Amino acid sequence: MLEITDLYQTFGSRVAVDHLSVTVDKGEIVGLVGRNGAGKTTTMRCVMGIVRPEGGEVRWSGHPVELADRLRFGYMPEERGLYPQMAVLDQLRYFARLHGLDSSSAVTEAQRWIDLLDLKGREQDRIVALSHGNQQRVQLAVALVHQPELVVLDEPFSGLDPSAVDTLSDLLRTQAADGKAILFSSHQLDLVERLCDRVVILELGRVLAAGTLAELRSRVPMRLRVKVDAPDDWVAALKGVRVLHADGDGAVLGLDTDADPQAILRAAINAGPVEHFGFESGGLVELYRELVAA
Repeated sequence: MLEITDLYQTFGSRVAVDHLSVTVDKGEIVGLVGRNGAGKTTTMRCVMGIVRPEGGEVRWSGHPVELADRLRFGYMPEERGLYPQMAVLDQLRYFARLHGLDSSSAVTEAQRWIDLLDLKGREQDRIVALSHGNQQRVQLAVALVHQPELVVLDEPFSGLDPSAVDTLSDLLRTQAADGKAILFSSHQLDLVERLCDRVVILELGRVLAAGTLAELRSRVPMRLRVKVDAPDDWVAALKGVRVLHADGDGAVLGLDTDADPQAILRAAINAGPVEHFGFESGGLVELYRELVAA
């Protein structure tokens, strides 16, 4: 298990991480979300030893993280961390050797990840000659080539096309199923929502909310989606009901605690033919907006 406890870090007068605590179990995918400056990257750099925190502690398997532990970690920084003039295969082999693999295993693992990440045929291409998306794939391969126990990924989906996003998502699920602990950050909340076992929402270095998707959803009021073949002005007469937004699939209604769903249904039927009437739970996007705006 990775344990981040009461982490605190400043840069000048700005508090980057404000007494943050997060855990990541083996076999678990935990996502950090938040706007730029929320503390995601600084937290990851503290885990990897790039930043020595002013307060708090980072522990792995019950003890403070040391260099020997970090050699078993895989890290993908948001900024490119590759040698631009080095060929893809040489790059992966080099990083595998840095993490302790022997020469033969390094080549075998490098080629395996090249194949897994759809880079076959690009082994001798220099990094600088690759597209942004393929550079991102190589960066991910570098993080995984030595079979790490903990994987720390900072914005791994940035610049990837939908097909590559699906490939990476499947790969991360496979890694978690193999027992790896995975901590990653992303601005793409829809990906975080469908991929993570737990989500941590950060703002100004603090944890605003954390938990499973079901736990987070319980903090967002249920919405009622109603599609009636009539103008939405029928809602105006209802007590404790407001139209949040409308689209081609009907109107999404926000309900106060004293609103009566049966009265809403009767009013909808009186207004015109009802094509859809049902509750839907809020998602991560709605929760994030509500928490950050609070």
